[in-house]
Order: sequence, then C-alpha cells, then structure tokens
Amino acid sequence: MREFSRCSILEPAPSMRIGFLFNHDQVHQVAHSLPIALALARRGCDAEIIIAITSAKIGDEVLRLAGGALPNGITLNQLGLTSWSSRLLSGALGRFIPAAKLLIYRDNLDFFHSLDALIVTERTSLILKTRYGLSRLMMILSDHGAGDRAIGFGRSTAQFDHILAAGQKIADRLIAEAGVHPDQITITGYPKFDLAPPPPPKLKFSGNGKPIVLYNPHVSPHLSSWYKSGRAVLDFFLDNPEYNLIFAPHIMMFTRRAVVTIDRLRIDFPGQLDPKYVAAPNIHVDVDSAALTDMSYTNVADIYLGDVSSQIYEFLKSPRPCAFLNSHAIDWAGDANYAHWQAGPVTTSPTELGPALARAVDSHAKHYKAIQARLFAYTFDLTNEPSASRSAKAILNLLKDRV
Repeated sequence: MREFSRCSILEPAPSMRIGFLFNHDQVHQVAHSLPIALALARRGCDAEIIIAITSAKIGDEVLRLAGGALPNGITLNQLGLTSWSSRLLSGALGRFIPAAKLLIYRDNLDFFHSLDALIVTERTSLILKTRYGLSRLMMILSDHGAGDRAIGFGRSTAQFDHILAAGQKIADRLIAEAGVHPDQITITGYPKFDLAPPPPPKLKFSGNGKPIVLYNPHVSPHLSSWYKSGRAVLDFFLDNPEYNLIFAPHIMMFTRRAVVTIDRLRIDFPGQLDPKYVAAPNIHVDVDSAALTDMSYTNVADIYLGDVSSQIYEFLKSPRPCAFLNSHAIDWAGDANYAHWQAGPVTTSPTELGPALARAVDSHAKHYKAIQARLFAYTFDLTNEPSASRSAKAILNLLKDRV
C-alpha cells in the first residue's frame, strides 16, 4: 500500500494539481469555495493547490478572507489575457458584457491542461469541456449561493463531473430538473458559513435603536425589483425615518452601464443614484464593497427586503422578519423558483411597503419563523463537521483513482 505524507490512502499523490478558479469582475464568488482550498491545505496533503485569479482585486479578497496570508500548500496564480485578439475584444466589449471572463479560458489552456481537478463556482467554466475538449480535467462545481432561481438548476449543470451541494434542496432539484445523476452529487453543506464572521459594518445610524432593514435587490432585470421599483423603495425610507435602511444590491448591479442576462436574454440599465439617498441620515448605501458579499449586512439587519437573491438564505441562518417585492407580477405560489417568498409577506408595489413590513414583524413569531426554519433546513445540510472539511474530503475521495 502506498504511503502518503500526513494523508489518508484516499488522498492524492504529490503530483496531483487541484485548481480553484475565481474568474469574475467582482469578488462575490470567492467566499463560496475558498474555504475548501483552505481546508485542503490544513489537511497537510502533498497535493499542489493552486488558486487561480483573474484580477488583483480578487486576489486581495482571497487574502482578506484567508486572514491576510495563504497557508503553506496553496499558491496564488493570476491568469490574464495573453493574446492581442483577446485584449482587443475585451477592450471593445468589456463595458457591456463580460468578454474577458470567456476569453480567459482560451488564453490559459496550458494552465487548465496541467490540472487534475478544477473547482469552480459558476457554469461558464464548462467551456473548457464543451469547446476546448478538456475531457480529462475533473470539473467540480461548488456553487455561489444556494437560492431558488431556475438558472441554478439548468441542464448544463449535468456536464460537471461532480457537484458539491449545500443541502437536500439543491440535490433534489438538480436530479429532477437538470438531469444530474445522484452519484454526481455529494451533499457537503455551505463552506461560506465556515468563514470567520466579519466585523460589524460601520453604519451612520448605529445605536439609534431603530430597526435596520436590508434592501438587497438582485441584478437580473427580468427578476429584480430594482429597475421597476427600486427608487420608490428608497423614497419610502426617506419618508419613513422610523426605519434605518441598508441599500446593498447585488455587487454586479452598478459595475457596468448596462446589465445583460444570459438565462433569459434581457438588457436593462441600473442608472445613477441620486445623492439624496447617500446623504439621508437613516440610509446606508453600499454598491461595491466586499461587505456586500461576506454576510456583513445579512448578519446585522433586523428585517430583510428583497426579491430573488440567494442571500435570503444566508439571512435566515438567524430567522428574522422578511418581506419581498414581486415587481413582475409573478404567479409565484407553488413555484419552486420562489420558495423563499414563503418566508414573509409579498407585495407587488412599494406603496404597500409600510403594511408589508409591519406584517412581517407582527406575524414573524407565530407564523413565518417556523417556515423559515424549514426552508433553511431543506437548503443547508449543516453538521458539527465544517462544510469546507466535508467538501475537501469529498474532493480527495473523487481523486483517489487518479493516484
């Protein structure tokens, strides 16, 4: 039997190269799989663990979440656009679509060829298999979030070699809707929950005793409340200073002038924010900091107000009142893509926000709290063992036959 330094017999040989890819304009996906890389390193195995980033900004976030430095056994590798044609296309199209995110694969095929396994947080990486033929590369999905949106259960997901699922809800829907074989799924919990809690955010209204509402609209135009109702929501809080508001939209909301979605072809424009919202003493506006992605705001808020963001489930780690904006008149009852709307009152108009927020608070203990606990338990399979450790063991078990 082969000996491995500080590893079990299931763990990879020293020549094994395990990559973690963070290929995005923003930092919101880092927290979802970085804890797994850290857990692999803590196991002290002889595998080479490479964190591949595509910007210095993402690299800074990796180091921040890792506590300032990466442990022994992990190297940080920045990928870039190396061909003139890629740089030209990215420069021409990058203001409107994430061209660099796709071109990065073509320009770094040698790196991806060198890996035995690649852990990713989104599906664009499947281009390595579908277009560039990297059939030997084991691709493992550790998804960025555990929400209910249909895009998370599209049939392309079945093309991954394996999926690390947060809980039974994810597994059930992947099997039923994406055609994923049960053997392709391991339920490992939610590694993001393993990260150290961030320090409380600095808020201008801290300590004033008023309830803090978190307004967290999603970026996708055909689902988000922002494009139709967002400014009216902010105006409501301007006119109702008995509430504090954290306006913390999806971190991609204001990254580009236009927002283009791929799951349902749609383009819309988030526009500019009136300075009056930033100046208001009861409104905290954050559209681009890492606090949007590390649970800073979901931890501190008293009430959640949103539409389809998966952050609702991170908020429900501690059940609290919620309300939802149905800005597109969705017939949502019984629709699995809107299961989280069971967690609080749903309103179709910001003119009804006052009663909706009051109902969310008044009905929470007797009605919504139990529903929230059920939704959370179905979404996340959490045990005494950290989710990142469970994920690391699953990856090593998958790679045992490559020793």
